[in-house]
Amino acid sequence: MAMGRPRAFDREAALDRAMDVFWRKGYEGATLAELTREMGINPPSLYAAFGNKEGLFTAALDRYSARIESYLREILAAPTAREVVSRMLHGKADYLTDPANPPGCLYVQGGLACGEDAKNVPAELARRRARAEVALRERFEQASAEGDLPPDAVPAVLASLVMTLIQGMDVRASAGATREDLHSLVDLALAGLFPPPAAAPTSDG
Repeated sequence: MAMGRPRAFDREAALDRAMDVFWRKGYEGATLAELTREMGINPPSLYAAFGNKEGLFTAALDRYSARIESYLREILAAPTAREVVSRMLHGKADYLTDPANPPGCLYVQGGLACGEDAKNVPAELARRRARAEVALRERFEQASAEGDLPPDAVPAVLASLVMTLIQGMDVRASAGATREDLHSLVDLALAGLFPPPAAAPTSDG
C-alpha cells in the first residue's frame, strides 16, 4: 500500500504557538525541541516550512507585526496628537498587562541575550520598532502643519520620546508592573507632554 502524504499542519496556529515561545523565552532561550513540541510538528516539518529557527522567528515576527501595525493605523487616525499619544500609551498599558499575553513585548523580549549566532535578531527587532517611530513622526509632522502642536515642538523628538516611554513600559511590565502602575505613569507623561493651556489673566477692574 502506498504511503499517504504527511498531514499538513495549521501554519497560522503553529506560528501563534511559536510566537508565544519566542515571546516568553526570547530567541536565544527558545529551543527547537520546545518550539516543535508547542507547534505540534517535528523538526523536518519546521525546516521544510520555515528553513531554520531564524526563518521561523521571522515568520512569527511578521505575524506579530501585522497585528501591531493594524492597531497602530487605528491609533494614528485619532483626531489630535494628544489623543494619538494617549491611545497609544494607555493601549500599550492594557496590552502589556493582558493575562492572555506573555509579559512585555515580543519586539523587546525576543532579542534579549542573543549570542553571535543570532546577531541578526536584535537588528531585525530594532528595524521593526523603527517603522513604528517613523509612522508616529509622520503623524506628528501632520499635527504640526495643522497647528495641533506648539510651534516649538519637534515631531522627530516627540516620536522618539513616545517610543522611549513605550520601551520603558515594556521593561516595567516584564518586571511585574501592574496595569494600574502603567496607567499612572501614562497619565503623568501626558500631563508633561500636553499641559493644559494657561488660564487667561483676569481683570480686577
